[in-house]
Amino acid sequence: MLNFGTVFTSYRVKIYYKVTKMIGYYIIIGISMLVSWWVSSRLKSKFEYYSKVHLRNGLSGKEVAEKMLRDNGINDVQVISVPGQLTDHYNPENKTVNLSEAVYMQRNAAAAAVAAHECGHAVQHKVGYSMLQLRSKLVPVVQISSNLMQFVLIAGIMIMAATQSIENPTGNRLVLAIGVIMFACTTLFAFITLPVEYDASNRAMKWLRDTGTVTAEEYVGVKDSLKWAARTYVVAAIGSLAQLLYWASLLMGGRRD
Repeated sequence: MLNFGTVFTSYRVKIYYKVTKMIGYYIIIGISMLVSWWVSSRLKSKFEYYSKVHLRNGLSGKEVAEKMLRDNGINDVQVISVPGQLTDHYNPENKTVNLSEAVYMQRNAAAAAVAAHECGHAVQHKVGYSMLQLRSKLVPVVQISSNLMQFVLIAGIMIMAATQSIENPTGNRLVLAIGVIMFACTTLFAFITLPVEYDASNRAMKWLRDTGTVTAEEYVGVKDSLKWAARTYVVAAIGSLAQLLYWASLLMGGRRD
């Protein structure tokens, strides 16, 4: 005879398990967003502060970038200005150091830090820095994964929830497993980005110090600015890992259901 009390209790346990995990997910997202906001706010305040530390040599961000490229024997990379704030980046495809308008024109420690950092990526490109090459190879995979993974993850959860009674647990989990793999690609990319960014900052700071482009006082601002910029990538990587572990736990939990 079917024991309805046992069935009902088992059902309640499963519901509690899933609700608890969903709450845990929102807590992870909330904490990640809060920490990310705090680090970004600190970064913005640091750049505003060091934007007031004017370089004694009077070089603009554009001129700092061009000087660093020349000193490293790079003659095929162009320094250009792009709109927006904190939109600075190096594009290896068309070999351009793209500096935001403020960084491009201003003559302060913050602008020098950003300009030299982006040129650090150009130096990495020239010397064939292995982690940069690996990250570049992952870009197409990550672009596809980023565009599709949320839909795949949600579809996987819905399929698992709708087919729990079907005797094919492996097939029911397949879509969610694909979504988890896609998310893992983006998490891997976030962690590979860390050494790339830190290495670019180290190259920038070494060049700025060794060439005397900045004074000892200005160097303090450069170092502090780049330190907080790097922390944004650390927070992003940890947040991505936390979300990956959540989705993986849902997948593994589906095996036990």
